[in-house]
Amino acid sequence: MSVMTAQPPLPLAIESGAVLIGPAVSLLEDADGGRVFLHGQLVYAWDGGDTASRRFSAAKLADMKAAPMADIAAGFGIEAGTLWVWRRDLKASGVAGLVPEKPGPRGASKLTPEVIAQIKARRAGGETFRSIAAAVGVSVFSVDRALSMDTGDSAGMPAAAVVQARSQPARQAPEADPTIAELRLPVLPAAADRSGERAAARWGLLECAAPVFAPAARVPLAGLFLALPALENTGLLACSKEVFGALPNGFYGLDTILTGAVFQALAGEPRAEGATRIDPVAMGRVLGLDRAPEVKTLRRKMGALAGTGRAAELLTAIAAKHLHAGLEQGGEPGLAAVLYVDGHVRAYQGSRKIGKVHSTRLKFPVPATEETWVADANGAPVLVVMAEPGAALTGELRRLLPTLRTIIGDDRRVLVGFDRGGWSPALFQHMNEQGFDVLTWRKGSTEDIQDCLFTEVAHTDGHGQTRSWTAADTRVEVPVGTTGEVFAMRQISRTVNTPGGGSRQIHILTTNKDMPAGEVVYRMGARWRQENYFRYARIRFALDSHDAYARSDDDPERSVPNPAKRKAYQSVLAAKTRYEKTVADTDAALLATRTPAPGTGTVLITNTVHNAITADLFATETALEQAQVAHKAIPSRVPLADIAPGQQVLETETKLLAHAIRMAAFNTASALAREIRTNTGYARADDEAYALVRHALTGSGDIDPSQDGYLTIRLDPLPTRRATTAVSELCNHLTTTETRYPGSNRILRFEIK
Repeated sequence: MSVMTAQPPLPLAIESGAVLIGPAVSLLEDADGGRVFLHGQLVYAWDGGDTASRRFSAAKLADMKAAPMADIAAGFGIEAGTLWVWRRDLKASGVAGLVPEKPGPRGASKLTPEVIAQIKARRAGGETFRSIAAAVGVSVFSVDRALSMDTGDSAGMPAAAVVQARSQPARQAPEADPTIAELRLPVLPAAADRSGERAAARWGLLECAAPVFAPAARVPLAGLFLALPALENTGLLACSKEVFGALPNGFYGLDTILTGAVFQALAGEPRAEGATRIDPVAMGRVLGLDRAPEVKTLRRKMGALAGTGRAAELLTAIAAKHLHAGLEQGGEPGLAAVLYVDGHVRAYQGSRKIGKVHSTRLKFPVPATEETWVADANGAPVLVVMAEPGAALTGELRRLLPTLRTIIGDDRRVLVGFDRGGWSPALFQHMNEQGFDVLTWRKGSTEDIQDCLFTEVAHTDGHGQTRSWTAADTRVEVPVGTTGEVFAMRQISRTVNTPGGGSRQIHILTTNKDMPAGEVVYRMGARWRQENYFRYARIRFALDSHDAYARSDDDPERSVPNPAKRKAYQSVLAAKTRYEKTVADTDAALLATRTPAPGTGTVLITNTVHNAITADLFATETALEQAQVAHKAIPSRVPLADIAPGQQVLETETKLLAHAIRMAAFNTASALAREIRTNTGYARADDEAYALVRHALTGSGDIDPSQDGYLTIRLDPLPTRRATTAVSELCNHLTTTETRYPGSNRILRFEIK
């Protein structure tokens, strides 16, 4: 039996100067015509000027799928759409359909020497192509042709490039024109071949694949490169390397997984499942890979990080970097930071037995997980910790103070703001002793401040906007416990209007004695920035999503409040109310008995009469004593197993990692919005900065790695001129940061066409 052998293919090109088209085809063109080689063998040839045969060769290569259409079009120097038209004409009319039409008779050219001179003079004066064409009475393309006769301003530019250039001012250096640079980049070529690295990764021989960028134009999602300078400042990547080191050997490394997750969140898909709605090849080009990791890979990699149990350590490290960066930028003397602390209830909609927590947003108890969030003075999230089910904000604040002191790293005072959920004079005293200043609303009713003590106070914020209020600055003492001890605090009072047309006083309490009253009012009102983050992140960054469906049994021995104690206390209150009412009724009856009506004479009150009047009083008094004894006998706290056997808790490590990624994404978007407000002339930056950031991040552009050590990102213009100008100014500012792409030595440079 004979064995069939395969002969290796011949070389791709048999002559020098041939252009490679894909892995099997080469094209050689000169003055005598052109020749196409397939695996080194001549398959098509044409003479010089034989346009129909040249088009036929390109169309047939595409029909036989000898190479990708984009590569064939690039090799023949045409657009992919033109190649599609050639294939259609060949199929419809044969080779005759590929013969170019003969041009008809032409009239005299309007581009006389006088008109050309006038066009050049107007262009030198800075006029656009469109205005010149309207002034001299020719088309925009004639203006371009007249200028290219001498200056080469746009010689050889395609029609689309001329249309783009017609509204641009005169260029000082034609060789620096980004449109011409665009023509040197192929439109969406195949990504760099990483098959060898993927094979090595399957056997565990590759630590991770480094980013490799191929020259490409019109790359989708190229705007995500704008996020890298701000992402670097969040500390997510650097702190992850310090905490986790690296992922197990594989194709996707730690930098790629985290950068891709942040990019995905900024692109509008914060959950792992969102990877199915983003083209993995398009995202892969931004990551410097052939394709981005998909859902299964993301879950496996995040599971490996969560398995280390160091998510809380990562968040603490990121918080320290965030706060220390703020300290380096300067602050108030003696004050390390301004922080806001608030609890957040993340509702659970599954079928597991999860403990219920009252949700202030939903207005009723729901199965949920509680989190304690810390934000900086601007409302940007800094730290999040998981709270025990049913934990109060007062207890969480006590537990959080040592962590905050470790993050700050010195003994300077920290102003901590929170709402009435953290009201506890004993906590205020404890925080003051630990070097933390309190900022909160006063809870309960108190006497109004005299009108004569109110004066006008003002504060100028970081944007230069000044606000003023009418407030009273006084000193008060709040009781600590039931022993009669008091704690002195500073009280800032304001008068606000009520919906009914009246007014009432609201009071702010703080232990900071040096901060101006106007700033105290401003800082207390700024606490709503944290609430705004919760709402924004819930909509845009899936704050309340369940990123892991794993769960575990809650600790059955964990001490929890006894609900029977609360019910018994309600019985005590009810008995006390009945007793007080009976006392009032009995007193009234005795008074009526001792004071007869005029003219009735003397009234004799016997023991029998007295006992009849006070019988109800003795009964209610006995009931109150019995309720108090029963309440006292019930323990305040019991093991969880006694009241909720089988209760479970949701997995927290993966959720904390997801929080770290989305916090970095939010802070990245916030930093870019802040740069637009401060470093660009965008007129509507105060209202539309975030919208412009989202638009720019999802825009397309070119990737140009041609210069060693640099990676140039050239973005496509936005729909409006003012938005394009703002993003151009943003690009110039981001370029000055000289940020390196993660995992490479290339410095990012940003431009806009």
